[in-house]
Amino acid sequence: MLKQRGAGVLFHISSMPGEYGIGVFGNEARHFVDKISDMGFTYWQVLPFNPIDSANSPYCSPSAFAGNYLFINPRGLVEMGLATEDEARENVYHGSPYTADYEFAAEKRLALLKSAFLRIDERIAQEIKDFELDNPWLTDYAVYMAAKEENGGKPWWEWKPEHSHYYTCIKDIFSFEEKAAFWKFVQFIFFKQWFDLKAYANKKGVAIIGDMPIYVAMDSVDVWSNLPLFEIDPKTLRAKKVAGVPPDYFSEDGQLWGNPIYSWKTMKKEGYQWWLSRIGTALKTYDVVRIDHFRAFASYWEIPAESETAKVGEWKKGPGMDLFNAVFEKYPEAPIIAEDLGIFGEDVVKLLKDSGFPGMKVVQFGFDPNSDSSHMPHNAVPNSINYVGTHDNNTLLGWLWEASEAERRFALDYVGFAGDNWGEGGYRSASCRKIIECVWRSASNVAIIALQDMCGFGADARMNIPGVPDSNWRFRTTMDTIDNIDADYFKKLNATFRRMYSAFEK
Repeated sequence: MLKQRGAGVLFHISSMPGEYGIGVFGNEARHFVDKISDMGFTYWQVLPFNPIDSANSPYCSPSAFAGNYLFINPRGLVEMGLATEDEARENVYHGSPYTADYEFAAEKRLALLKSAFLRIDERIAQEIKDFELDNPWLTDYAVYMAAKEENGGKPWWEWKPEHSHYYTCIKDIFSFEEKAAFWKFVQFIFFKQWFDLKAYANKKGVAIIGDMPIYVAMDSVDVWSNLPLFEIDPKTLRAKKVAGVPPDYFSEDGQLWGNPIYSWKTMKKEGYQWWLSRIGTALKTYDVVRIDHFRAFASYWEIPAESETAKVGEWKKGPGMDLFNAVFEKYPEAPIIAEDLGIFGEDVVKLLKDSGFPGMKVVQFGFDPNSDSSHMPHNAVPNSINYVGTHDNNTLLGWLWEASEAERRFALDYVGFAGDNWGEGGYRSASCRKIIECVWRSASNVAIIALQDMCGFGADARMNIPGVPDSNWRFRTTMDTIDNIDADYFKKLNATFRRMYSAFEK
């Protein structure tokens, strides 16, 4: 996997069509798999499955292991005998099919799951116990969620003293055991539905590329239950330093993420067990794992916790190959993609080379008239993943509209598009197709396109704007849109550039 020429589609579950206000693990997702399989795509890339924060982002999650219950399909609960038809209809959304309504979905899905939990029988109860034995992270997560409910939803450092400290809270589990049991049930259902969908995609020859955020939220079970593994003051229960990136392409002030920094010294002493468990869970959940912000394993930007922007900070040395040697010892030839975008130096280049992981190229970053960027398709190496755009980029058509005249003209000249009618043609825009074909022609083993760019959408269909906390992660589409994708074009594209093969061919 990743060593043959293939192609993939980037499309998150939340953006799926359907009747529940947000995409779910339902028949619409299977229909999408059918469509991309017929077009000759090898991979389906999703974004992180982790529970989301208040801005709907899974990159600052309360758990590095758990799944987002909003993706649970109400119809699946009916089929299991855990919900009635009337209860499922309560989850039907009557708003815009083009926008993910997280608030509606959260309210309705949680109520449905609580009703479903009351109907589990002995067989399902045993399956949940077996699931917990196979997933040691589940116990802590369930206790954390139950304790959070007991403490009015406050962050863990504001909980009652007997709950804010993990070891005393675990001893008190019997006081809210039923609440914890509910959250175990929720995760059991989430992964049951996902693994059924994943098996369907795999049978169709489509492998799943998952996404692992490098950091976790301060208010997370991971920090609460593993305090020594993070740079946290044990007396004040506050972060000493936080994560982010300095000023870059996306933001003049840099990006102040606010996630707590790992104590790599402590992690090394413990044999990186937390990371090995996390990567192992991800490799079970997906077929390939993209690790976000990979450069931080070489060196990371450390910002004083009291800072208002990411401008003030310093680079600190990461664990490097010491961590990945431990990973390879447990998971030889782990199929990992390194997100190596942004500002980096020789330490990141060396780590990428030593690990052997494929890095990423994004064609939009390559169109600088004054440089020979490594993101330009002619500079791509086989061991790389070449993107038309990621979830953090503008759509391709949106980029063309918003680029400077010099960048746009250079890009169009580079791909061989003459004339000034680059904005015409809708989803069959010749200018966008020329750029897509240039990416497909590259030497990169894998080429990936976002669904929005398959449809020729503009900037209003963008998934995320880094550093901007509002109105992100809302993009959603319809079944008609997916059915109207020019399947013949993409099938020919994959065949012409020898990217059409099953991910599971021997």
